[in-house]
Amino acid sequence: MFLLVATPVMAEDVTVLAFGDSLTQGYGLPEAQGLVPQLDAWLAANGVQVDLINAGVSGDTTAGGAARVDWSLTPEVDAMIVTLGGNDLLRGLDPSDARSNLRAILETARSRDVEVLLVGMKAPGNYGAEYKTSFDSIYPDLAQEFGTLYFENFFAGLGQDDPAQARRYFQPDGIHPNSEGVERIVEVLGPAVVDLVQRVE
Repeated sequence: MFLLVATPVMAEDVTVLAFGDSLTQGYGLPEAQGLVPQLDAWLAANGVQVDLINAGVSGDTTAGGAARVDWSLTPEVDAMIVTLGGNDLLRGLDPSDARSNLRAILETARSRDVEVLLVGMKAPGNYGAEYKTSFDSIYPDLAQEFGTLYFENFFAGLGQDDPAQARRYFQPDGIHPNSEGVERIVEVLGPAVVDLVQRVE
């Protein structure tokens, strides 16, 4: 018996739904530079061949996601990356509603036997400490409740500890990453997606 440590993960039959908002959809970028195409290329470069579907809808909130998840999870979908909540934050929506909506999404995924990677969002401080604590806790709480994979912060790859440095990785609106920013996000997020694919196999 032997172990090929460097054997690439081959997963041609795995279909992954990238379910999110404009951050997933690739707002403001040429198609090839958006999150899903760059993630697909990163996975392929690391020996992971999957069918990655872009289900990002610009402007979508967690409520919008909850409303469309049932028909978005078509029979061929094996796993789902959930990246929602940014628009809830931009609108200052109630964290308890976001929690309920994300729970509904995860319940639907569980009922379809679909593996999930839940990608967190961090609330800004301008809504106050109570709001931030309430919102930030949604993702780790739900990941634990449903036993899903969890990635703490969508923007983790952008050096968010240094706001001045992070700005260079955003488009002029200060909300959506530019192509270089997406590349950095993918480099950090990619291994978590590999873990997701391996859960399916």
